[in-house]
Amino acid sequence: MKTLTFPPAGATASGPLGASGLPARVPLAANGGSPRTGTLLDVVIPVHNEEAGLEPCVRRLHTYLTDTFPYGFRITIADNASTDRTALVARALENEYDEVTAVRLEAKGRGRALHAVWSASDAPVLAYMDVDLSTGLNALLPLVAPLVSGHSDLAIGSRLAGGSRVVRGGKREFISRAYNLILRGSLHARFSDAQCGFKAIRADVARSLLPLVEDTGWFFDTEMLVLAERAGLRIHEVPVDWVDDPDSRVHIVRTAADDLKGVWRMGRGLAAGALPLDRLRRPFGDDPRDHAAGVPAGLARQLAGFAVIGGLSTVATLALFTLLRHGTGPQTANALSLLVCTFFNTAANRRFTFRVRGRDRAVRHQAQGLVVFAIGLVMTSGSLAALHLASHDVSRTAELTVLIAANLAATAVRFLLFRAWVFSDQRDGSTAGSAPSAEAAGSPSAEATDSLSAVSANSPMGQAR
Repeated sequence: MKTLTFPPAGATASGPLGASGLPARVPLAANGGSPRTGTLLDVVIPVHNEEAGLEPCVRRLHTYLTDTFPYGFRITIADNASTDRTALVARALENEYDEVTAVRLEAKGRGRALHAVWSASDAPVLAYMDVDLSTGLNALLPLVAPLVSGHSDLAIGSRLAGGSRVVRGGKREFISRAYNLILRGSLHARFSDAQCGFKAIRADVARSLLPLVEDTGWFFDTEMLVLAERAGLRIHEVPVDWVDDPDSRVHIVRTAADDLKGVWRMGRGLAAGALPLDRLRRPFGDDPRDHAAGVPAGLARQLAGFAVIGGLSTVATLALFTLLRHGTGPQTANALSLLVCTFFNTAANRRFTFRVRGRDRAVRHQAQGLVVFAIGLVMTSGSLAALHLASHDVSRTAELTVLIAANLAATAVRFLLFRAWVFSDQRDGSTAGSAPSAEAAGSPSAEATDSLSAVSANSPMGQAR
């Protein structure tokens, strides 16, 4: 049995982080598995005090993989600080099966165990499943296939997806659905099941993603998925057959409290732009949208975001104009309403349309936004002045009609100026303005990746540091 240590945040098992981002996806089937062992899939079973359930789990999984899985595989038992006979059972299974490896961590935490074992593994596809095997094994090949083909970056089993068949108690069903609603409402997550113990990830993605995941417990899964989704990685969902384990030792209340703390921490990080998601970006050309003829990079998405924000800003400007018009003249009401809404419009477009996070250059962007405001003010005020010159008896309805038309024209000019001048360095939707330095952030360098392949010359699994 090998002993692993947990790599600190900001470093992989093989070395410091670089700044090159993820490589382009390529199919793995043509390359086979690890050059040294021929292993394509490493299935990790994290355990803590599971002396009774570990042996039948490993035997059943090994039989299934031997009979049905078309690639080389390894089963890794990750014993995280068990105090019973789990380590002895793991060692006996390791001695019995060539494809079984046992490792030991001296600290508890499922996330800690997965982080350490996945970081040290030489297999190109990494997976994990719970020791109770609540998830039907027939979903394993559909889980791994999109990663092998290069179609997806991560794959998760989902008990809430259409086609899944689930047997579980009402309390756990309610908690699971409530938690996923919280994720959708607070972190805007689009995946359907964060905590099903049945997931897989490509190793090249894991090497860049794992250093960003801080949690070492049950929230590890959620944090990993939210980061991946926010970075634009593709997550494949597989409907599963799942039977609740009545002997589960998960402390529901404590786990739920820890999860909510994790949601709050991630929400703050995302809002502040503190998460260096640029480390997980694929190179240009990996996405078919990169090759859309005649459409500049990011234009369609930016237009959609700008249109939504522009529509809301126009409504707010007209409402404020109507309110101020009762006590002031039309030109003053128009100038004040435009000025107030300009600050919110610039901030919203900065964050959502052009995806600039953090405080870097925020003051400069607002100052440039005021120049754009001045241009819009000339257009709208000029339209109002022309209206009043044409007629001395102008109704409020006529003023609003002219303002709507002028605002639409000013909005088009505002978008062009935002894209070509204010946020000109963000045309591709990157976050270069807020990215950490290469020394502090990035994905593994080629040298670090090579060193990971040489973790141990004597076994498929070695020291994580």
